[in-house]
Amino acid sequence: MSITNDELKNILRRVIKGRDYRIVVVDKINKDFVQYSMGYFKKVLDAKYENLNIDIDWYKKEFLNDTIPSEELLTNAGIGKKTVTNMYNSAARNFVIEATNISYQSLYNIINELANQEDNVEIELTIRINQISVHLNISESLIVINSLAVRRATISGGLWSEAGKKSEKYLMMALCKLFEVPSERYQQEQNPISFREVDFYLLGSEGRKLRCEVKLMGKGNPESGDAIFARETDIFVGDKLSAKNKRQADEWNVFWVEMRSQENLSRFKAALDFFQIPNTSPLGNIDAKLDSILNEIVG
Repeated sequence: MSITNDELKNILRRVIKGRDYRIVVVDKINKDFVQYSMGYFKKVLDAKYENLNIDIDWYKKEFLNDTIPSEELLTNAGIGKKTVTNMYNSAARNFVIEATNISYQSLYNIINELANQEDNVEIELTIRINQISVHLNISESLIVINSLAVRRATISGGLWSEAGKKSEKYLMMALCKLFEVPSERYQQEQNPISFREVDFYLLGSEGRKLRCEVKLMGKGNPESGDAIFARETDIFVGDKLSAKNKRQADEWNVFWVEMRSQENLSRFKAALDFFQIPNTSPLGNIDAKLDSILNEIVG
């Protein structure tokens, strides 16, 4: 369940044309979640059909057993790898297993407590596939609901992160090709060691290497501008920038480009001109040119 090349090209096309790209990611999340849910419901139905209880022990056996790869274990437990690292100063296999067992025990206690409350609301789910149906009691229903909620959150978090990370370098490459910047001015193969934490770099006048940061964030994104600008960034390309973002960029002498504005392409050209990077404004059918560029760089 990852961003496909077609979805990536759609994201890049929308960003470059100043349109919201988020609907592409939302559609992907919904598609992947529905696909997962259908498989999950079939697994539940098969278990019930074999007279197995969909209890917390079944959940552990199916989704939290020690033979499952670490990444999948963390996903099923709803735990981030960074969380495990923060807990144990390591994300080694033994710590992953320990963390997921703690998560399991916590879920076990919560399910039992809710199911045994006298004033609890009655919940019963029915799953029907190909004329075969099974009924789940309250405990089983809570297990299913929790499992699907965990998976939805994991799919969502993973795809939003992937969409941003995958798009950054491709976006800069596409913009450079759209403005016919000479390839030697944005080749990344000779990227210095000190630039490895930077999204992209351009070669300005007199061989000056320009650090470029790309963030497809919205105005309400909590990420601090200091974290972006403190890396001696020269050009900052963002999807939507708040007045504070722009003010911070100006204070740090960072040339900012907001892609969700009508001046996005002219602003990018202004950045190229400011740093004396040869370029040519795109003329004619930009859509056709952009399609050709995205097919070339993404595939």
